[in-house]
Amino acid sequence: MSELGHLKMLTRYRTWADNLVYQSLAAMPETALTREQPIVFGSLLRTLNHAHCMDLVWKAHLQGVPHGFTSRNPDDCPAFDVLRAAQAATNDWYVQLVQTLDAQALDETIHFSFIGGGQGAMRRGDIVLHVVNHATYHRGHVAMMMYGMSTPPPTTDLPVFLREESARKR
Repeated sequence: MSELGHLKMLTRYRTWADNLVYQSLAAMPETALTREQPIVFGSLLRTLNHAHCMDLVWKAHLQGVPHGFTSRNPDDCPAFDVLRAAQAATNDWYVQLVQTLDAQALDETIHFSFIGGGQGAMRRGDIVLHVVNHATYHRGHVAMMMYGMSTPPPTTDLPVFLREESARKR
């Protein structure tokens, strides 16, 4: 499979995995989602918000527009339902983005400024890969917090997604 094919699959995978996590969390009271946790972002909801905000930062970099964020952990954190809808829309944007790209676009270098200061440059394809990996990393944090609340997280492994996607195509 080509790099573009992998990124198309990985953005669909990310959407599927996020949907499962948000679905599992939907029945939890907001107080459980905002309860202080021993994690850098402070709570389960703020961890989800961090992942979403960084998706928006990278989206802005890909579009060549300012993102407006001054922190990786913004003070403003929306309610769960608002964040869930925003994440779904952002995931859809990434899925649609990779549908429009070709190998030349994936190889284009994007220059940006890090929120913490300093300049960076990455290939467009590497940015999309990072966005998917970053979400996977923080879904692991969310799963750990869910276990701590005696709420088993959903299985979001890539092989499960591939099996389900294959079954849907039949």
